Amino acid sequence: MNYVIQAEGLRKRFGETHALDGVDIAVRRGTVLGVLGPNGAGKTTAVRILATLLKPDAGHAEVCGYDVGKDAVRVRAKIGLTGQYASVDEELTGSENLVMIARLLDFGRAQARTRARELLERFRLTEAGSRAVKTYSGGMRRRLDLAASLINRPEVIYLDEPTTGLDPRARNEVWETVRGVVAEGATVLLTTQYLEEADALANRIAVFDHGRVIAEGTSDDLKARIGRQTLAVRATEGHRTEQLTSIVAELTGERPDVQEPTGLVTAPVPDPAVLSALVRRMDDASIVAAELALRMPSLDEVFLTLTGHMAEEPEADLVTEGSLA
Repeated sequence: MNYVIQAEGLRKRFGETHALDGVDIAVRRGTVLGVLGPNGAGKTTAVRILATLLKPDAGHAEVCGYDVGKDAVRVRAKIGLTGQYASVDEELTGSENLVMIARLLDFGRAQARTRARELLERFRLTEAGSRAVKTYSGGMRRRLDLAASLINRPEVIYLDEPTTGLDPRARNEVWETVRGVVAEGATVLLTTQYLEEADALANRIAVFDHGRVIAEGTSDDLKARIGRQTLAVRATEGHRTEQLTSIVAELTGERPDVQEPTGLVTAPVPDPAVLSALVRRMDDASIVAAELALRMPSLDEVFLTLTGHMAEEPEADLVTEGSLA
């Protein structure tokens, strides 16, 4: 297999906390691995180890064929990293930030300015390039941060919760940028708490919980693990909802959930043939459907099934990850 990132048995402790407890990761070239899990699950710790910022207590990891411990300098030349918060200097302009980083990466003056212009254009920041970053919106800052991580044309990009705190529009802008980066051949490891984000961007998803990978596969693979689909139906005439609910209960053998005030009736369905049977029963009863669908479970439902809790956890339960102390 052409794996660009490979990790086996990664372990890391911070005091009594097992941040990583035997993590295996494998990412193929030109794909996106979504690492999904709540705060404290070990996602950021794994990224910091793979980015050579932290040493594991046990285990082995390679990036682009180089050992992250023994060949850290070579690994760093191959990777780009965008953390949870924008790391650019707010007092400098967008252009000045990119030129400064390029110079730190040993670009010549002219070469640094050329690369900065290229990236500003690519990330639709040319007009804002001469403005101080403190005047940028959240989405613009994240795009600039992504641009900064691409200055040295890395083969591997780590995106550690890149859309944290962004509004839906800015989040979609970052998603579009990530898709563009992957289309050009980069390999991406994306950590996120947003199940929708993993579903939208990742070729494969690794679900982290309490320092372990508890499931891995494509989005459809993980959804299939629940082993059932969800039937959703709503009658055009609201007064027929009770009758419709009785029909769904009889066909599925489950107690349906009825959403008020919309009248949407949902129930888990082990056999897709229930859908055609429901259509016949509704036709016999002269019930017209305003909405009728059979859908795969959402990643939220998958995560709840796998872990017993939702992706967001109470603040008091969170574990600080990846301290360099």
